[in-house]
Amino acid sequence: MFPIVHTRRLSDAVFEMGVEAPAIARKAKAGQFLILRTDENGERIPLTFSDWSAEEGWIRFIFMRVGKTTHQLSRMSAGESLADVAGPLGVPTHVEGLGRVVVVGGGVGAAVAYPVARAMLAAGNEVTVILGARNADLLILEDEFRALPLKELIITTDDGSAGRKDLVTAPLKELCDAGAVDHSMAIGPAIMMKFCAATTKEAGVPCVVSLNPIMVDGTGMCGACRCTVGGETRFGCVDGPDFDGHLVDFEELMSRQRVYADDERLADAEYSRECSCHT
Repeated sequence: MFPIVHTRRLSDAVFEMGVEAPAIARKAKAGQFLILRTDENGERIPLTFSDWSAEEGWIRFIFMRVGKTTHQLSRMSAGESLADVAGPLGVPTHVEGLGRVVVVGGGVGAAVAYPVARAMLAAGNEVTVILGARNADLLILEDEFRALPLKELIITTDDGSAGRKDLVTAPLKELCDAGAVDHSMAIGPAIMMKFCAATTKEAGVPCVVSLNPIMVDGTGMCGACRCTVGGETRFGCVDGPDFDGHLVDFEELMSRQRVYADDERLADAEYSRECSCHT
């Protein structure tokens, strides 16, 4: 069992949770992820670390309530426990010797972008962060990013309710066109990463993306997280989650992500009805 030590609601449907997991916290690195189950009958879901403390023995992750399991998670509080937490999984993000880096975090992708930006700074890189969301209410971790010694933090929202009214690709293109970027990383919805990759490819700037395919076991055995990169089949869990964004088949990725969308909504609706019946 993994005791919950911290919970925080970041927006209407986005939550942060901290769990006591000293063995995982000692080994976690930026870009890696974990797989958890809420109880012994629950499904396994992958979530990326947003923070951790090796000294204090806790890990944190951020999730959006989109299905039954994340709905269950959102109703849990400090003092309760998760049945399983496995990790750290995946290959850590490469952070050394990159130079002038732009990290783009879209929506809940900011949860991954934060430790990545922090690690890149610690490795001696110059880091600019572009943080985007549909509106101000969906922006997360802005204060945490402002506390980092970034070269610049650029905020964009689709409706202009915070920062500049733009997509994240607009300031990314401006920086690339100005010759101010040696390396970029995009983390967020697949469609956002697709267009960040296209923007940087046109400018001749390397772009790494953190993929979020459907995943079951996290060890490369089930094959559920397979994706096509450079015409070859790769596995998000053991080969990634980071890949060269210029080589990713985003259309295939997005198609596979939608396979269980209807089942997910149905399971969440049924769980919501069960919760209503017991309140």
